[in-house]
Amino acid sequence: MSLSGKNKTTELLKKASLRRTQPRLAVLGVLIDTDAPITHQQIADSLADSAPDKVTIYRVLECLMKKGIVHKAFMKERTAFFELAHNCSKTQCHPHFTCTSCRKTLCMKNAKMPLAEINEQGFTIKHQKVELEGLCPECNA
Repeated sequence: MSLSGKNKTTELLKKASLRRTQPRLAVLGVLIDTDAPITHQQIADSLADSAPDKVTIYRVLECLMKKGIVHKAFMKERTAFFELAHNCSKTQCHPHFTCTSCRKTLCMKNAKMPLAEINEQGFTIKHQKVELEGLCPECNA
């Protein structure tokens, strides 16, 4: 993890009033260094031999989600994908694009999507997620 990544992990934990434990620093470091949502297993693999056990990683993710630092971006085939929550608002997550050919998922942080409107009585939208599918530029060529 780069020096700026270490500073960012410390800053995020301090702002959330969380202790700076080694597992929290490690998991946050992986999420800071990636540019796409990743799974629990990918976090563990990135940490290699220094990885805390899988239960600890799960508990760290749960804690960071409760504090609004990390969020579950989406589920694919019963597997959760996680990312930092700083690119999303309380009501809307930025869209994610999955290539149907190579299966790579990308964050579309600059895409703007209007909030859905439901004209049915009794529904209240609390949070909106958009998942796009198609061909990425590499597979489209």
